[in-house]
Amino acid sequence: MNTVAFLGLGRMGGPMAANLVKAGHTVRGYDPEHKAVDIAAEAGVDVRDSLTAAVTDAETVITMLPSGKHLLGCYQDILPSLRPGTLLLDSSTVAVADARAAADMARGAGHEPVDAPVSGGVSGARAGTLTFMVGAETSAYERAIPLLDVMAAKHIHCGAAGAGQAAKICNNMVLGVSMIAVSEAFALGRSLGLSDQALYDVASTSSAQCWSLTTYCPVPGPVPTSPANNDYGAGFTTGLMSKDLHLAQAAAEDNDVSTALGAHAMELYDRFAKIDGPHRDFSAIITAVIDGAFAKKESE
Repeated sequence: MNTVAFLGLGRMGGPMAANLVKAGHTVRGYDPEHKAVDIAAEAGVDVRDSLTAAVTDAETVITMLPSGKHLLGCYQDILPSLRPGTLLLDSSTVAVADARAAADMARGAGHEPVDAPVSGGVSGARAGTLTFMVGAETSAYERAIPLLDVMAAKHIHCGAAGAGQAAKICNNMVLGVSMIAVSEAFALGRSLGLSDQALYDVASTSSAQCWSLTTYCPVPGPVPTSPANNDYGAGFTTGLMSKDLHLAQAAAEDNDVSTALGAHAMELYDRFAKIDGPHRDFSAIITAVIDGAFAKKESE
């Protein structure tokens, strides 16, 4: 068993840490939010009152943080307190450049870095069925596998440092674009007299089938477990989708790649966040599509 410091015990990190506890690992946690700390403590996480107290003598440090700025700041704070050769596994979603900078910091201090962002949302974190996209040297990836197996249904070694983040932002750009396309199809279908169920039954078994339709259908009814049946209660929020699309566009611009649909999806999610707020599930964007909100001028 492993002694793990888990930094960031929010809606994703908390359940991930809890699953490691269930698997028999010793988990020390830290989060500045009292509510997150209380929930983690109930799940058996040994909550500490500082980053340093959490990471001292840990074999592995797992981070789940809001941004690259937070990740780099965290590493700057904790690296002097780590035992030699600590495995640093970051599951935040950050810019590829930040992931590589964090890996350089870790290696420079004598540790083994792994960037391993996740897909699967809060439900996947709770169930231990996340998908991890991993960027790391092979030796570090192999060292991380026993922990990844606890938290994941699948993990893929995508390449060296930063490759996990690259795979995540590319995947989520497809997700953002496809959810808008599915939403527009339902809006058009309704205007043509099709029931949602009829369109779903055709599209889900034809060439339009995709995860945004068959697993996360944005209209109530066809997929009972989708957020649409719970007033779009957050699984993966609009704010997080907007964040990931911005990361994808920044990477595209840095590398002179044209991603016109990704750029337009980013603009629409930014507009939707102003209309609906950032906290409901990203699939709620269908409400703006059906209401014709995107046909209106943004200033209206």
